[in-house]
Amino acid sequence: MTVTRLDRVEARRIAVPAQLLDADRPTDLLAVVNQLTLLQLDPTAAVAPSADLVAWARLDAAYQPAHLQQALDDRALFEYQAMVRPMTDLGLYLAEMATWPAEGRRHAWLEANDSFRRYVLDLLRARGPLLSRDVPDRCEVPWPSTGWTNNRNVTQMLESLAVRGQIAVSGRSGRQRLWDLAERVYPAGTPVVPAAEALRRRGERRLRSLGIARASVVGQAGQPAEVEGTPGVWRVDPDAPGQPFTGRTALLSPFDRLVYDRQRALELFDFEYRLEMYVPKAKRRWGYFALPVLHHDQLIGKVDATVDRNKSVLQVHAIHQDIRFTRAVTAAVHAELEALASWLGLAAVSGHGRATSTR
Repeated sequence: MTVTRLDRVEARRIAVPAQLLDADRPTDLLAVVNQLTLLQLDPTAAVAPSADLVAWARLDAAYQPAHLQQALDDRALFEYQAMVRPMTDLGLYLAEMATWPAEGRRHAWLEANDSFRRYVLDLLRARGPLLSRDVPDRCEVPWPSTGWTNNRNVTQMLESLAVRGQIAVSGRSGRQRLWDLAERVYPAGTPVVPAAEALRRRGERRLRSLGIARASVVGQAGQPAEVEGTPGVWRVDPDAPGQPFTGRTALLSPFDRLVYDRQRALELFDFEYRLEMYVPKAKRRWGYFALPVLHHDQLIGKVDATVDRNKSVLQVHAIHQDIRFTRAVTAAVHAELEALASWLGLAAVSGHGRATSTR
């Protein structure tokens, strides 16, 4: 098979449109999730929840968090393993759900607590949907862990049954998940795609959303490619748009798939990033929840910002420049900060932060 040869600019100009971050903005949340394949749910909201930030970065003010909740309520999207996915992709996961877990500690624990499993299913059938706190702990063998999950038997059972496809997240009460039988959440008669075929199609979907990736991420989807200045072989989406490329400026969630693979971001964008919320404050380089900054086909810095609802401001503590910003780039970044504050319903951006260089 012919190997496509790309320089890094060409590779980036495949990756950015694949993630819907070029100048040709989408207009519909479902189209965004269908292309990205997922929105990651994370409770951290120093600025806004990650799923909302990812959607806003694509749709701008056309997106509101209520749109995501409505799509979940309408069963156009479903929540699975802390990800929101298109309901049209459900069939690609059902075969895997049915055989999970095949072995290991989780399998042994579920076998030892089969009566508890059946009790949870009967309870949900009679009274669901329920919050986890509404499910009594009737576990016979406690969940073994030396970490934060130790003895969290109800949560572990509910999450296990969800991965198995026996129950599902039906909705939320605040941030708390409501659990119900999967048959009440997932559309009846969804075709089950055989496991091998599902794995192949998921790899193709993933590559289409990334444009270019390693085989460890997308399998043998797409075509082999070499990128100048990077080692080894990549896989590239054969349907990825080529030139011309028109970019824009965007503030990204730390969980945005353009930057989520830190090694890929380093190799293709020369962008170093680390999520520092668990790093002691004195040792942070960029901030608790620093937002990567995309400008056209380059990742150019990070914005350390937090929301102060009491003062109704987006507080910008620092703007870290990986490359020296021109006046035009500075103006574009400030415009994005103003747009973000407006979308969040805040009165102002405070300070615009001090500019620092990280190179």
